[in-house]
Amino acid sequence: MDGILPLWKERGMTSHDCVFKLRKILKMKKIGHGGTLDPDVDGVLPICIGKGTKVIEYLQDSGKIYAGEITLGYSTTTEDVSGELIEKKRVETPFSAEEIDAVMKKFVGTITQIPPMYSAVKVNGKRLYEYARAGEEVERPQRQAEIYAFQRVSEPEFDEAAGTQTWRFEVSCGKGTYVRTLAVDLGAALGYPAHMSDLTRLASGGFVAGQAATLSQVQQLMDEERMDKILQPIETAVQEFSRINLSDDLWQKVKNGQLLPLKELGLEAAPEDLIALFYQDKLVSLYGVHPQRSGWLKPSKVIRNE
Repeated sequence: MDGILPLWKERGMTSHDCVFKLRKILKMKKIGHGGTLDPDVDGVLPICIGKGTKVIEYLQDSGKIYAGEITLGYSTTTEDVSGELIEKKRVETPFSAEEIDAVMKKFVGTITQIPPMYSAVKVNGKRLYEYARAGEEVERPQRQAEIYAFQRVSEPEFDEAAGTQTWRFEVSCGKGTYVRTLAVDLGAALGYPAHMSDLTRLASGGFVAGQAATLSQVQQLMDEERMDKILQPIETAVQEFSRINLSDDLWQKVKNGQLLPLKELGLEAAPEDLIALFYQDKLVSLYGVHPQRSGWLKPSKVIRNE
């Protein structure tokens, strides 16, 4: 079984939990996920199966869409609802929708983020969450993130008794964006400690919520021998790549991992990105510019060679 399974990860599970359970359901070991989702977050989690594991990195590079909620008034250690309270400042006068929208617009584009302490980013060979659990604070590297759209999708709700203000949002963002940190930074821009109080991933790896199946639904499809209803072809991971269809002669060279001159593939100039090579409508290899030989391409990732 080879392909990509759009899974709907339910709350209370890690991404690795999902992979572990799917190995039992599908009775195979070669399974990996295309982008971590925190246990408190539900949503679309692309799962790569069999030869599909060879394209995981390209799914992870794709943009994602989230629906979430931000709460002003207090911040937590994890930047979401699961953490311990670390700072509190009552919201005495609620912000208008227009004031919130104006600040949210400032976060669209290329922004700089500092990853949360409770994250998998490595510093000096250890993951940040390992330092956090040991009560250690370390300097965290700044990272660039791309925010394509960030907008409020509900009316702000003011809780006078609690001294908080809450509203829902949707964000479309690039690889490596921490939505928890986006919520915290937005709160800081408004002058208040804040945290992400809810999050769902609506799209990832080119898959949307309507395409995703829960673990129990996957189990049922497996029992009924209808996995073809949910399993997507490996080729969906490279839909945005330039495509070249191979002749029989070229396929013989590609299957053996040979270097190829640009002209043999009908190219006038060196491509900026990887090129997807197809044979008989199947993705067989990804080729990129050779670093030493001008005018030549070399295999970057072999998907199929039989």
